[in-house]
Amino acid sequence: MEMKLPGQEGFEASSAPRTIPSGELDSNPGPGTGPSPDGPSDTESKELGVPKDPLLFIQLNELLGWPQALEWRETGRWVLFEEKLEVAAGRWSAPHVPTLVLPSLQKLRSLLAEGLVLLDCPAQSLLELVEQVTRVESLSPELRGQLQALLLQRPQHYNQTTGTRPCWGSTLPRKASDNEEAPLREQYQNPLRQKLPPGAEAGTVLAGELGFLAQPLGAFVRLRDPVVLGSLTEVSLPSRFFCLLLGPPMLGKGYHEMGRAAAVLLSDPQFQWSVRRASNLHDLLAALDAFLEEVTVLPPGRWDPTARIPPPKCLPSQHKRLPSQQREIRGPSGPRLTSAEDRHHHGPHAPSPELQRTGRLFGGLIQDVRRKAPWYLSDFLDALHLQCFSAVLYIYLATVTNAITFGGLLGDATDGAQGVLESFLGTAVAGAAFCLMAGQPLTILSSTGPVLVFERLLFSFSRDYSLDYLPFRLWVGIWVATFCLVLVATEASVLVRYFTRFTEEGFCALISLIFIYDAVGKMLNLTHTYPIQKPGSSAYGCLCQYPGPGGNDSQWIRTRPKDRDDIVSMVRKGLSDFSSVLAILLGCGLDAFLGLATPKLMVPREFKPTLPGRGWLVSPFGTNPWWWSVAAALPALLLSILIFMDQQITAVILNRVEYRLQKGAGFHLDLFCVAVLMLLTSVLGLPWYVSATVISLAHMDSLRRESRACAPGELPNFLGIREQRLTGLVVFILTGASIFLAPVLKFIPMPVLYGIFLYMGVAALSSIQFTKRVKLLLMPAKHQPDLLLLRHVPLTRVHLFTAIQLVCLGLLWIIKSTPAAIIFPLMLLGLVGVRKALERVFSPQELLWLDELMPEEERSIPEKGLEPEHSFSGSDSDDSELMYQPKAPEINISVN
Repeated sequence: MEMKLPGQEGFEASSAPRTIPSGELDSNPGPGTGPSPDGPSDTESKELGVPKDPLLFIQLNELLGWPQALEWRETGRWVLFEEKLEVAAGRWSAPHVPTLVLPSLQKLRSLLAEGLVLLDCPAQSLLELVEQVTRVESLSPELRGQLQALLLQRPQHYNQTTGTRPCWGSTLPRKASDNEEAPLREQYQNPLRQKLPPGAEAGTVLAGELGFLAQPLGAFVRLRDPVVLGSLTEVSLPSRFFCLLLGPPMLGKGYHEMGRAAAVLLSDPQFQWSVRRASNLHDLLAALDAFLEEVTVLPPGRWDPTARIPPPKCLPSQHKRLPSQQREIRGPSGPRLTSAEDRHHHGPHAPSPELQRTGRLFGGLIQDVRRKAPWYLSDFLDALHLQCFSAVLYIYLATVTNAITFGGLLGDATDGAQGVLESFLGTAVAGAAFCLMAGQPLTILSSTGPVLVFERLLFSFSRDYSLDYLPFRLWVGIWVATFCLVLVATEASVLVRYFTRFTEEGFCALISLIFIYDAVGKMLNLTHTYPIQKPGSSAYGCLCQYPGPGGNDSQWIRTRPKDRDDIVSMVRKGLSDFSSVLAILLGCGLDAFLGLATPKLMVPREFKPTLPGRGWLVSPFGTNPWWWSVAAALPALLLSILIFMDQQITAVILNRVEYRLQKGAGFHLDLFCVAVLMLLTSVLGLPWYVSATVISLAHMDSLRRESRACAPGELPNFLGIREQRLTGLVVFILTGASIFLAPVLKFIPMPVLYGIFLYMGVAALSSIQFTKRVKLLLMPAKHQPDLLLLRHVPLTRVHLFTAIQLVCLGLLWIIKSTPAAIIFPLMLLGLVGVRKALERVFSPQELLWLDELMPEEERSIPEKGLEPEHSFSGSDSDDSELMYQPKAPEINISVN
């Protein structure tokens, strides 16, 4: 519906509006293809079939100094958010969400309706543009000449090139013979230029009071071809839009607010999309009316007009704001978001090629190989990036710590049958082979807590029945490899579709708690072996004293501000990329500087098995009767369930759609590799390895790709993961080489490595939704955060769902810590059964927000979505927009 607004008396013009039509709609407005910051994302644009418009930089130049000395001065700029010039402070304000007074929009509409509108203006210079704009009947030749001279006057720009004092451009008036197309040096040196993407365009708004005008003068111009208009803007960009708002003096800040309103309109992606394709004045006013229909009004007296709203962390999607023209361009054949796809953003697993059953033996494995083979070369070329170097250092130290820790625990659990050397060798061999052959090479193989528990139980069983442990373990490994190959052949991996967030969070929380428990326990044990000394004690051979007067002098080298800014930027980037590594090095440096008697990392110095007298190949039977090779199938069945659940739950978490992986997953291929490595490690007497959830998540997060913030105030967008094989391969090669790096590694304190464990466990546990819901149990309702699920699910139902998860997690922990741990694999499988039973307790609507829908639940929902009372498709519902918000990865370990 088009809004009709009455004209203001102060804006009555004697001349009729003049419009130059542009003809047909222009579907390609310019050569640039830069991203639109708050417009539809690249993915949305592809889905909508809408061409991408260049990014638009808008600048507001105000006419100041009437009636003494008139000058144009830049007072505001917009890219994504507004920045105001704070003259007294000599700086630009922080980017903020612009707020407008409603009368300024109404006056702007009236002025444009009565003013001059030029669409597809053929001007090729500022002089030609000024001549076109001033060609109105209400201006006499004398006034037209004065106005042209004023518009050709060079504006003052605030260029903070030195970082200390503002630099203003010259205010000398131009002459017709001047080269208006030659930008100033300050325009090229402007730091803002580096933040704008290639192909960006400019829009300029000129506003102010002019005493010799008897009536307001308004003009809106869209240039047919973007042209650099000299020094009109602070950054040398080709201009696409030009808006002129002048008139006699009035009370208040009328023209200033109208200029801001015009700039905010041009910064709006949907208004910009419409005005780029407008063919006449009616289309321009219709776009403005559409903007007015979506304006949110803040009541006076309930907020501070001088307050600045900070930019949101996540901008809402522009899907619902699509103009009708965009819907027509999409047409009935264009891709549409179905209800199932909408729900997909809140968790349900979309049908993917990796989880489609082929109906043939090893059909899924063959499809995985065919899918991953074309990417194999790029898996190495994509690793040629500095970020991968930082990831290698961080994950290497985490992997070494894990190998040392679990190697020591395994040695205690098996009375020295296996130890640290086997842990290092097995980690290097199995991990490197997996990175070379697996479908998801970002996965880090490692010994895990559940597998270690099973190893301890298996050794206790062998000791109780006087069995030779390693031969019996060999047959268990052979049977496990056989069962896993059967699961691969029958495409059992498609069952991972039943692993919803309920199962994933329970397993991830258990593993995270194991990491935290082990790290805290080991650090507490250090307090007994290495007690903390009282002040003044010299047991550590060092004495810390405060420096005397003059003993704490610091010398700083003064640099030029511009060089200083560059250096600070480089240092900040380096600290961000290597923060975890630098923290580890800092801990090692402090330990060495203070000479603390802390336990250091100890790695084997000789390459031989831990158990004396045994070779690297395990005998098939040893002293065991032959029939024990058959009896080993029973514990192998339980271990196969554990391996399948441990491996596939981690694979599901790593391959979630929120991580935006481009090269696809390989559930069947990964399980096949684990089965082969299970056989290899059993023959060599090495520990068994499976995907390590926490370390794999840390590996992925250290390889996060984020967009560079193009606009001031814009947060980087998550682009995906740097998918490659080289980081994991190098990590495991270094792990194997660590046996020969003992002289260097012996300086690393074990508390520093325990800190890595603690950090990864806390980071993984604190980032899942389960932890947020646990906090709600201890939080009064008035202090609870505004979570989306609390808008759609009653709080009592949220607490009930959380309590069930807590009970399941507690049972898993108790069973893991008792002799009943032999049934631990079955309890992991039982999480899927518990989730299935929750369908009788919670409605599909509640499960949609608290968890995810299982395949049967999705098929039971009609194609049109949930029942009407549960539908999200209400056109007037504010919550319906939440269905289109981009979803970040739930499990996110902040490494960099």
